[in-house]
Amino acid sequence: MARKSASAKPQRTLEQTLWDAADKLRGNQEPSEYKHVVLGLVFLKYISDRFEERRAQLKDELAAEGIKPERIDGFLEDRDEYASQNVFWVPAAARWGTIQDSAKQPEIGELIDTSMDLIEKENPTLKGVLPRNYGRDGLDKKRLGELVDLIGSIGFMKTDDHGADDVLGRVYEYFLGQFAGKETGKDAGAFYTPRSVVKTLVEMLEPYKGRVYDPAAGSGGMFVQSAEFVKAHGGKRTDISVYGQEFTDTTWKLAKMNLALRGIEADMGVRSADSFTENLHPDLRADFVIANPPFNQKEWWDASLADDPRWKYGTPAPGKVGSNFAWAQHFIYHLAPNGTAGFVLANGSLSSKEGGNGEIRQKLVEAGLVDCIVAMPDKLFFNTGIPVALWFVSKGRDGNGHRARKGEVLFIDARKLGDMETRKLRVLSDEHIAQIADTYHEWRNHDGEYEDVPGFAKSATIEEIAEHGFVLTPGRYVGAEEAEVDDEPIDEKIERLTSELFAEFERGRELENEVRLRLGGLQ
Repeated sequence: MARKSASAKPQRTLEQTLWDAADKLRGNQEPSEYKHVVLGLVFLKYISDRFEERRAQLKDELAAEGIKPERIDGFLEDRDEYASQNVFWVPAAARWGTIQDSAKQPEIGELIDTSMDLIEKENPTLKGVLPRNYGRDGLDKKRLGELVDLIGSIGFMKTDDHGADDVLGRVYEYFLGQFAGKETGKDAGAFYTPRSVVKTLVEMLEPYKGRVYDPAAGSGGMFVQSAEFVKAHGGKRTDISVYGQEFTDTTWKLAKMNLALRGIEADMGVRSADSFTENLHPDLRADFVIANPPFNQKEWWDASLADDPRWKYGTPAPGKVGSNFAWAQHFIYHLAPNGTAGFVLANGSLSSKEGGNGEIRQKLVEAGLVDCIVAMPDKLFFNTGIPVALWFVSKGRDGNGHRARKGEVLFIDARKLGDMETRKLRVLSDEHIAQIADTYHEWRNHDGEYEDVPGFAKSATIEEIAEHGFVLTPGRYVGAEEAEVDDEPIDEKIERLTSELFAEFERGRELENEVRLRLGGLQ
């Protein structure tokens, strides 16, 4: 039997193979535009597959009940039979088979646009969500047809080898991440929070049941990971209620599609809107807030916000100076009495005193709201290499059953964790995420298992934090790692190191002689 070469490349995953093929078909399209072309077709293929699967299942059920064949067709048109299984109704003219048959036709773009229109008309929850403009002049129809053929190769039915929900989630998320990495400019990747960051937030918050809110929802990744967490722990997706808001219209549509694909019912508002000036959920008090708002946002302030009730701990300064604590106070305002929030902020939020930030931060600590601060490693995001911090704030710190560490804040310095996936991007492994989350849970539950870890974790009192001027940089508190115990006698160590050094000298002479011989042979 032939032996496999030790240098053989690992087998490419389905999502990698599909991405490479789809990216080659991009042509002159910018990633920010092509993203909607590809993901819209993935959505269309998925709902069409699920519709056909339910139709076949229903046909078998009716036949098993003894319904005469001539009457079955009528029952197959009963839309309640599809809605009851969370399956979208797809008109005949919009089904993937029809589109696939016309993939090589020059009017393929117009056919896809028409299909999107028909699906939105038949499914009110998708109104204004699906991408159009497939028929535009700048989109190469030959390449579009090839893309249709490519996506047509993915099977999203439960009977397919990959498993419908699993392959859909993997492909969709992989594509989102790849597009985030492809885009350039100040807003590149703003619609997508890397999975390892989202998973860290969710694993720490543990949103088993209740209302989950993200007012800077992007493409909906926080909700997707929350639903996956619930499912992984034996719960149902309906155990959580999802509320969100997103400012950018195309990203709002992306989130609506992403959530619809996964069967997650979410109240994302009737349109995209600014969370500060057009708060679409003013009365919501959430059990969990999970968010990654824009870093150091410049243009968020409006004169109408001057006396806003959200600024309980101080009015943030206009411009990027105050945006971090505008978001932090927005999150806190929307927390239920026992609610907990986990969110990403730029590192400046930990120490900046500009524009009243120091006073706001001090009030948050003194009010007992700040639960935990995690310093994250750099290069976690597609659009910036700067390190960030995870903030955890809780209104239920005084005996609500979650924990009872009044007057303390946990600091975790995770800057040394993570592995470089590419030259520019770092990811946290599941083991790294568990290390952070387990430390937090041991401390939060106050069950006696938590101990400070020099160089990594420290539970500090408010008095200690006050001594540091209410600066919340974890490095100030966790100290240095303990050096490994060295019990080797000093005379033995000197003898060992001297021997190793002389051995290196000898090896250097051997290499020098080898080089001289080789150079001599060239003359």
